[in-house]
Amino acid sequence: MKCTASLTCSLILCLLFPSAEAQEISLPKDSAANVTRSTLSNGLRVVIVRDNLAPVVTVQENYLVGGDETPAGFPGMAHAQEHMAFRGCSGLSSDQIAAIFAQLGGDNNADTQQNITQYFETVPAQDLDIALHADANCMRNIEDAQAQWVLERGAIEQEVSRDLSNPTYKFLVQMDKDMFAGTPYEHDPLGTRPSFDSTTGMMLKDFQQKWYAPNNAILIITGQVDPQKTVATIKELYETIPKKQLPSRTPIQLQPVKPEHINLPSDYPYIISIVAFRMPGTDSPDYAASRVLSDVLASQRADLYGLVPQGKALAAGFELGETYPKASSALAYAVIPTNGNASSIQQSLGSIIAGYAKNGVPTDLVEASKRAEVASFEFERNSIPGLASLWSQALAAEGRESPEQDVAAIQRVTLADVNRVAKQYLVMANAVTGTLTPQPSGQAVSGKGFGGSEKVTPTPTKPVPFPSWAQSLTKAVEVPHWNLHPVVSKLPNGIELIVETDHITPTITVTGEIRHESDLETPPGKEGVSDVLDGLFSYGTKTLDRIAFQKALDDIAANESAGDTFSLQVLKRFFDRGLQLLADNELEPALPAEAFTVVQQQTADSVAGLLQTPDYRAERAMLSGLLPTGDPVLREPTPQKVAALTLSDIHNYYGKTFRPDLTRIVVVGDISPEDAKAEIMKWFGSWKAEGQKPDVDLPPIPRNKPSAAQVPDPTRLQDSVTLAEELPMNRFNSDYYALQLANHILGGGFYATRLYRDLREKTGYVYNVEESFDAGRTRARLNISFGADAINVSKARALIQQDLRDMQTTSPSAGEMQQAVAMLLREIPLEQASESGIAAGLLARSVLGLPLDEPVRAAERYKSLSAEQVRAAFAKWVRPSDFVQVVQGPPSK
Repeated sequence: MKCTASLTCSLILCLLFPSAEAQEISLPKDSAANVTRSTLSNGLRVVIVRDNLAPVVTVQENYLVGGDETPAGFPGMAHAQEHMAFRGCSGLSSDQIAAIFAQLGGDNNADTQQNITQYFETVPAQDLDIALHADANCMRNIEDAQAQWVLERGAIEQEVSRDLSNPTYKFLVQMDKDMFAGTPYEHDPLGTRPSFDSTTGMMLKDFQQKWYAPNNAILIITGQVDPQKTVATIKELYETIPKKQLPSRTPIQLQPVKPEHINLPSDYPYIISIVAFRMPGTDSPDYAASRVLSDVLASQRADLYGLVPQGKALAAGFELGETYPKASSALAYAVIPTNGNASSIQQSLGSIIAGYAKNGVPTDLVEASKRAEVASFEFERNSIPGLASLWSQALAAEGRESPEQDVAAIQRVTLADVNRVAKQYLVMANAVTGTLTPQPSGQAVSGKGFGGSEKVTPTPTKPVPFPSWAQSLTKAVEVPHWNLHPVVSKLPNGIELIVETDHITPTITVTGEIRHESDLETPPGKEGVSDVLDGLFSYGTKTLDRIAFQKALDDIAANESAGDTFSLQVLKRFFDRGLQLLADNELEPALPAEAFTVVQQQTADSVAGLLQTPDYRAERAMLSGLLPTGDPVLREPTPQKVAALTLSDIHNYYGKTFRPDLTRIVVVGDISPEDAKAEIMKWFGSWKAEGQKPDVDLPPIPRNKPSAAQVPDPTRLQDSVTLAEELPMNRFNSDYYALQLANHILGGGFYATRLYRDLREKTGYVYNVEESFDAGRTRARLNISFGADAINVSKARALIQQDLRDMQTTSPSAGEMQQAVAMLLREIPLEQASESGIAAGLLARSVLGLPLDEPVRAAERYKSLSAEQVRAAFAKWVRPSDFVQVVQGPPSK
């Protein structure tokens, strides 16, 4: 046991809360046994990693082409090609691709990076062959039809406008130009609207024929899979695809960094100061040391974060940015109030970084980083999609043989390595700096809405014929087998404990929630008290101060958070110590007076900035339209109210709202229900509830009236539109299931569902259209949002309204009903594809008051509903003309 004066804990406190000896954490010995590799005769590399967490499989098809390989003047070519893969492949139309993956659960997507393009999907294990068929068809050929590109161009240009409306993204674009000038890295693979306007389907076809080849791809499959059978299937589907002679790649010749200070306006509620450095690339032998260095500088025990408890910053830290083979970037940052001194905080950042570069970093933090990296590898194995991403990053993006190579390299890093990299790369003379400053915007103004003058015709739904290998998707879907076996117990103090045992990795995940509703529980005039309390949990406990508490977590490489929702992620052998620290933080927070003064001022400053932002004004406009006058949710903190709070107010609020009889705890991982209960009793069993249990359920509310508001945001390039309405029902209403089916007919399945088909596939008005139907214990809300050029907003809105009216007046087709049921039922195993997903699902159902096996119970309800019942429920509850609409975008000229 180690206990030193530097931890500011007396010998007595160290005996009460002994620090776990910082121990070496090793790689799992059995991980290689679950890996199967094969290289096909055409050069396609295949890696299969078996993981039995759930009956689920993730497929990631990685093409070794990205922004680096795009033609001069067309930086988004690889990105455009990625989009076009969903517009039609060999033997598959865009409608078929969308319908197949909607039937598989709708969990598929793609992304384009600097040196790779990834297509990925997570599907039920029994449907792996279907996913592989679709992917193989697209490797064989992508249509790249000009007519389809004309439509998709509108969507991808909306994606560009969306990202260029983000101030941080705009800084990174300019930073890359300064840091990587003269190399392909200087252009983000997102692309530009002018270059897309000049792109043609023929150009895309030429790009695809050059680079999309089996000998330029790596196929990663993770999950509950038979490796040998899967290899045989892959050979059957992929091996006849011919290999290609690949073009030469542009060599990366790095030039000196161009130091520059970048000033940009933002719509944030605070000022962000950034200091960015060029760092080693993944090919460099110094890459592992740079990762450790980044972890050290990001530590809550390091000096950058120290600016926060000193009251000099609202947030501060360090993180790696984009990583490329020949170079990477890293950023130190600090967030200060809108009235803060940007120049002063940037000098502080520079001084701290220069100090570490000159004097070196603490040995203890280097060792803590190495332990955390190894533990993180174990935690990633608790997710089937996460495991696929881990392997894709290692093999496709970094050129490794396995993720273990990265971890092994980190384990070999020494203090001398880290200090050498810091001295070589953290050079202020070579830094690109930036300041993002909030831009004043106007108040929300009432509008008369978009009207209804646009003449629109939604695309009629028609059956989509499936190829022979996907015919099984047209059959009625069976209710999935419920693979979870949660054990529920009630502790004497009222805690509900749920334990799900899983032996996949020697790790344990804990999530918990204290049922709460701050808008009901906050005393009048004390708005903001919950925010201040939340900010104080990071200041340690009554037995371990902030630094000592963080060191205790670092010693066991655990991730922990406390508050009205709390969590712990820890290796099995450190579970007792990790749970002890979580309980100490949750039940005995220090709430020190000096920290209260700092956090109170930080919260007041944050609120002052927030009240002026377009995001906040848009949210208030929406809530004011949806909720009746005097509704508790309309309560809001002000700087004056926060400044008037006392430490006694914080203690009183904590004592009233933090209660075991309102608490649910979920434990998932390598532990038995009996052992988990014994540990929870050991550390949480003495927690007692005092006083009357507070009311934490918001009152039901009536229907809202229609309204419209416009919030000017001078930093945006497109309008962000939200349509919402309150439904006078709750999660326990029998029509909930019919409305969820309607929701999945409207959206969630890309081009296979009405809103995406009409607003993106057929018109190109939007990049995303998100819709949700959320129901809680007392309230329910329908929400639809999209981003579009101002000229297309009314057209998109009119299409949405027509789709909603059609749902009210005409029963969905048999095909739509079958697809919606299939999506909902196949989502059930997909939600169990990670330990965190399992824990989140169990906790959410417990807090809401639903049976833990509600997904399969709901599945039976979905299967029993008729199309007419869905139409009737939608007609009963939804009012297409009564939305509250809020548009946030560039001011009208």
